Amino acid sequence: MSTLRDLAEEHTQLRPADIDHLHRIAGDWQLLSDLSFADLLLWVPVDRDGTFLCVAQVRPTTAPTAYQDDQVGRIVGGPEVAHLEVAYGQGRIWREGDPVWYGDVPARHEAIPVRLRTADGEAGEVIAVVGRDTNLSTARTPSQLELNYLTTADDLAQMIADGTFPPPRHPGETTSAPRVGDGLVRLDAGGKVTYASPNAQSAYRRLGFAAHLVGEDLAKLHRRLAGDPLEGTEAANGILAALRGEGPPRREIDARGATMLTRALPLMPAGVPIGALVLVRDITEVRRRDRALITKDATIREIHHRVKNNLQTVAALLRLQARRVAMPEARVALEESVRRVASIALVHETLSMSSDEAVEFDGIVDRVASAATEVAATEQTVGMRRRGSFGVLPAEIATSLVMVLNELLLNAVEHGFPPAAEPPTGPADTASAGGSGVSGVLPQVTAGVEAVTPSEVVVSAHRFRKQLHVTVADNGRGLPAGFDAERGSRLGLQIVRALVTGELRGTIELRNGAEGGTEAVLVVPLVRS
Repeated sequence: MSTLRDLAEEHTQLRPADIDHLHRIAGDWQLLSDLSFADLLLWVPVDRDGTFLCVAQVRPTTAPTAYQDDQVGRIVGGPEVAHLEVAYGQGRIWREGDPVWYGDVPARHEAIPVRLRTADGEAGEVIAVVGRDTNLSTARTPSQLELNYLTTADDLAQMIADGTFPPPRHPGETTSAPRVGDGLVRLDAGGKVTYASPNAQSAYRRLGFAAHLVGEDLAKLHRRLAGDPLEGTEAANGILAALRGEGPPRREIDARGATMLTRALPLMPAGVPIGALVLVRDITEVRRRDRALITKDATIREIHHRVKNNLQTVAALLRLQARRVAMPEARVALEESVRRVASIALVHETLSMSSDEAVEFDGIVDRVASAATEVAATEQTVGMRRRGSFGVLPAEIATSLVMVLNELLLNAVEHGFPPAAEPPTGPADTASAGGSGVSGVLPQVTAGVEAVTPSEVVVSAHRFRKQLHVTVADNGRGLPAGFDAERGSRLGLQIVRALVTGELRGTIELRNGAEGGTEAVLVVPLVRS
């Protein structure tokens, strides 16, 4: 299904500013739909002969819908849109006419012109029409709550026609809460409560106000209730700003262990301030869970920090032991262990600075590759490049994958480009992958002898169908004849196979590259079953 913007750009001559205003209406019109007990359809003219296109639709949560089928993308004309033509052409709200039938559902039509105010605050031209269609199959005598809802809905509808609704959105705000059903308070021009829904009354009781809200000065009440004087002043100022016709940001009030979110909206049909609408929601449990999550996140980060410190201590002890060992083979084994422990510590260091159990993996790959060139025993200049992006990976994948890449990169440097005195025989423990679009360039480390053909290891990564495809490729001497990865005796290769097939639940293939050198191709599923 095409989006509002797609449909408007394809079928109309609306300007970008017009479309942005329609987006703001569609982002905030659930409020009007719930207050009206009606479906809202956003219609835009597609030509001059009275044809209209529906670019957005919202159904009420407070009443049955008038439309079982989605209307977005529907183009209509003729008598069916006569009410839309009146609202669009005359710039007034249309409420005349008899009920119409959609199948066996009777519905009442209304049409509200949509204006975008000019830069100097004047009412601009009509750019669209909001159809307000009410299902009449459950019509009954309205209650006091329903009457207040409908009265407020009519005020907001007039503000849409005036171009003053919705108010500007503040940075970082969403439109998800509070909603009409959470709690509604209506104020007169002096800031006194003229109506409070039962849910709103309950929310204020949680804050410690047991009396009835009607007749209370809400701004003063917020000052009295808030446990923090500054918080109470900000909440009160939001009410006063709405009474002046402004659109203040949402505010929270904490009192007696409860938390309430408030949103104040000015009511100024035809440009005349008549009061304000205040939506409230008890978010005590939401904030309690938020605090618990913050505490948990801080604890997890501290654990990762301590694990990193412990791993670094282990690496330091192994490094110290390696210096005291006389046997070259034992020293090499200890130094390899130091490197493997350090690569794991790198993941935990990144996690200790993250707000969740996921890491931006590209930076880790760059650091591991740089370390591989620094410790590798080779006499050539070996360049390191990264193509593509690993993106953000969960910790359980990152920890194992960094060890795999650490082994593959070091082996690619050491065995793909051996010292000049070493004959080009013996199994190469290398691996790698292809990709496109260079997204990172890793440090180039120069050893003693410059090769005629630049020696290079390329790490490539891309995501495809919920899998991470990684290649570590070098342009070195390649795999020897008869090489069998399954029977390789090197510890590094055994570690790689065990981690890829076990912890990562993926696959690995070692092969000669099409243009020489060695490739190791990894496929790792990103969704854990």
